[in-house]
Amino acid sequence: MEVGTVVFYLIALLVVASAAMVAFSHNIIYSAFSLLGTFAGVAGIYVFLGADFVAAVQLLIYVGGILVLILFAVMLTHRITDVQITNRSAGVVPGLIIVGLLFWLLYETITTTPWAKAKEIAYAATSAKIGDQFLQSYLLPFELASIVLLAALIGAVVLARKEMKG
Repeated sequence: MEVGTVVFYLIALLVVASAAMVAFSHNIIYSAFSLLGTFAGVAGIYVFLGADFVAAVQLLIYVGGILVLILFAVMLTHRITDVQITNRSAGVVPGLIIVGLLFWLLYETITTTPWAKAKEIAYAATSAKIGDQFLQSYLLPFELASIVLLAALIGAVVLARKEMKG
């Protein structure tokens, strides 16, 4: 087996194990930190797919922004770990049925699909192409998106500020 294949399987194992920890951990702090491993592993898979821009965005937006926001929200919430769940067995049987159906569907898809091996593609950076497209072919939608984001930011500031009594 090649080194790249081994590294890919290790990253895939990291993603699946971290996602399982997110889903099955009883401590919300451990779940949030396990989400870090999931997001970082997905970024690693994007690197293997040759999507360096998407991998960088994954790290910046999800790991750098969303995960930090989740951690702050969890840590600033008082007594979040003191919540008592009264009926832990609710929904276990329907959940197992759905998981079983999804695994059966996955198995059927894997066994019946005629998988063709793709040719080896040389790695080429995608960031420069995306930047060129943003500043050439898609300049107008890019600028319109920035105006919409600016309007949303101004709206958030207006809604969040306290009214001054005069």
